[in-house]
Amino acid sequence: MPATVNRRTLNRTLLDRQLLLERADMGIEEAVSHLLGLQSQVPGSPYPGLWGRLRGFTFERLGRLLTERRVVRLGLMRNTVHLVTAADALRLRSWLRPKFERDWRSSPWAAGTTGVDMSALVALGRRALRERPLGPAELKAVLGERFPAADPESLVGALRTVAPLVQLPPRGVWGAAGGGLRYAFLDDWVGRPLAGDPGPAGTVRRYLAAYGPATPADMQKWSGLTGLGPVFAGMDLRTYTGEDGRRLYDLPDAALADPALPAPARFVADFDNLLLSHADRTRILGDVPKTRVITVNGLVRGTVLIDGFVGGTWRFERTKGVAAAVAVTPFTALRAADRDTLAEEGARLLAAADPAAAAYDVRFEPPA
Repeated sequence: MPATVNRRTLNRTLLDRQLLLERADMGIEEAVSHLLGLQSQVPGSPYPGLWGRLRGFTFERLGRLLTERRVVRLGLMRNTVHLVTAADALRLRSWLRPKFERDWRSSPWAAGTTGVDMSALVALGRRALRERPLGPAELKAVLGERFPAADPESLVGALRTVAPLVQLPPRGVWGAAGGGLRYAFLDDWVGRPLAGDPGPAGTVRRYLAAYGPATPADMQKWSGLTGLGPVFAGMDLRTYTGEDGRRLYDLPDAALADPALPAPARFVADFDNLLLSHADRTRILGDVPKTRVITVNGLVRGTVLIDGFVGGTWRFERTKGVAAAVAVTPFTALRAADRDTLAEEGARLLAAADPAAAAYDVRFEPPA
C-alpha cells in the first residue's frame, strides 16, 4: 500500500524542488533547465522569478544570455511563451508538436486560412525570416501577398502556432529599449536543428524532479498535452497516495521534504509555473481560491508565500530613475517576522531590478 503524503509535505517538497526553500548556488542556465523553463508571456517575469531562487542572480546576466542565444523565448507548454535554454527549446518544441497542430486546427485562425497549404506557409515564413527578423505587421504583408484569399491576421497566427518561432531580443531583456516583437525560426536563431521527438519518459522524469510528486493530470496541466496516464503507469516510478486518495508518482530515488522545514516569506513572480503546473493547486494555494491570484482573463498575479503557501499578492510600482516601490497586498494580517522578511526582500528585489532608482519603498496595503 503506497504511503500517504499530506498537503504540507507536498508543499515543502515542491518548494524544495523549485529552489524556494533556500536560494540555490546554481548557474542561470542550469536553473532554467532544472525548472523546465519559466513562463514569459510577460517578458520580464523570469527576472524576479529567478532572483527569488538563485544566490548571486543579476538581471543583467539573464539579459546577456538572451542576446547570446543561450536562452530563448518561444511558445511551448500550454502554448504560452516560455524562457528556456536553447537545448530545451529544440527538444520541447518537437515533443509538443502534436499540441501545436491540434491548437491550430481548433483555433480561430483555421477558418481564416482555409485552403492554405501549411507547409507552403511555413516555407514562405522561413525564407522571409532568414532575410531579416520581422514583426507581426511585416509578416502579415509578406504572407498576405502570397495568400491573398486568406485573412492576414490568421496567416500570422497559424505560422506562430505551427512553426517554431522565437521572440528575439531586445524583447525580453530587462530595461532594454526597442523591445518590439520580432521573430526568427528557432533552429536558424540558435544554429542547431530541432531534436527528434524525444518521447515523453525523459520529460516526465524532469517534470517530477521539478514539480513532483504529481499525477498525470498535473503534468498534463503543466504541458497542455494529454494521454500521459499510460506513460506514468509504464515507468519505474515510486507511488504515494494523496490525502484525497489520488495516486501520486515520483522518481524512485527522490526524497520528500520534511513537512516541519521552515519556509521563509518569498516573492514569487507573476505567471510563475509554481502556480500553474498542477491540476490540484492546493499544495501551494492551500485554501486560497485560485481566483484571488488568477483573473478571469488569465492574468496571474505576483504572489507572496507565507509559511510556504500563497498569502497575498505583490506588484512593482516604479518609474525608472525615480522612486521605485513594491506594493504587497496580504490576504490576512502579517506576523511581524514575515513583514520584516518581505520588507528586506522587497528592498533587495528593487535594488536588483532598478539600480538607478533614487529611492526604494516596500509598501504594505491593508489585507484584502
